[in-house]
Amino acid sequence: MGPRGRRRRARRRLDDRPQRLPRARRRDGDRNGGRLIPRRELVVAAASPRIAVGEAAANLDAVRAAVGDAVRAGARLVVVPELALSGYVFADAAEARSVAILRDDPRWRMIAGELSEGAVAVVGYAEDAGARLFNTAAVLTRDARLGDYRKSHLWGEESRFFASGDAAGTVIETPIGRLGVAICYDNEFPEVPRRLALAGAEVLALPVNWPLVDRPAGERAPETIQAMAAARSSRLATVIADRHGSERGVIWTGGTAIIDEDGWVAGVAVDGGSVVATLRLRHPSDKSLPPLNDLFADRRPELYG
Repeated sequence: MGPRGRRRRARRRLDDRPQRLPRARRRDGDRNGGRLIPRRELVVAAASPRIAVGEAAANLDAVRAAVGDAVRAGARLVVVPELALSGYVFADAAEARSVAILRDDPRWRMIAGELSEGAVAVVGYAEDAGARLFNTAAVLTRDARLGDYRKSHLWGEESRFFASGDAAGTVIETPIGRLGVAICYDNEFPEVPRRLALAGAEVLALPVNWPLVDRPAGERAPETIQAMAAARSSRLATVIADRHGSERGVIWTGGTAIIDEDGWVAGVAVDGGSVVATLRLRHPSDKSLPPLNDLFADRRPELYG
């Protein structure tokens, strides 16, 4: 039976709602018949509250308020910066440990309580794991902790304070779909966002602390350019939450932005604060480049070494 006559079974959305895929429809030059899956919309926010190193209580209040504001603006995914609950530029290991918190710390409920039903927050923090600390991002809903990702690529002096995680990013099942999570320097290794996209991530949450570096007039920050390229090369929308202002002599880039799956900047935060945007997401199995190509099907990994 030809591709037009072949029956397709119903599949499940990633959020468990039933979805029937349309019949294959041939398009001029489409060698595979082309499977059409409607895009869906997701409202996301990247927030950059004012954070101060060592001020754990004030940082918690700032993050809680930022998450609440984003949810009230309609966001179903909210991302805040790397180490948002602790600050970044530690004087020594003792200071880092003094602001590290456990995964089961009751204070997490303050942030989770700001989330609406079905919304998700990604929050960077210094994780107290007993003998070791990790630079970690928590993935929260109102009623559950869905997972934690420990940063695997440590930048600069981070290795003085933190142990490296054992995974290059992660993908977590959430009410908004399959969420990829990486932290800052992780994303400068192209293998990481590509790995997450291949694993079925629909959107990437990227908490960061980007120190400001020199760049030619009119250019975007190099980290933003890398994130745009990574998003486009894997068709993986990316929500970046960066710091703004400065901390103990380190000036932050202020690179908070939302990048769509085509690699274009869909929104930026001005003078700190937050940005909210609506992303149109393809099904993670759809990496088609009409009329003839498919971004993942055309890969030749046996040639890449």
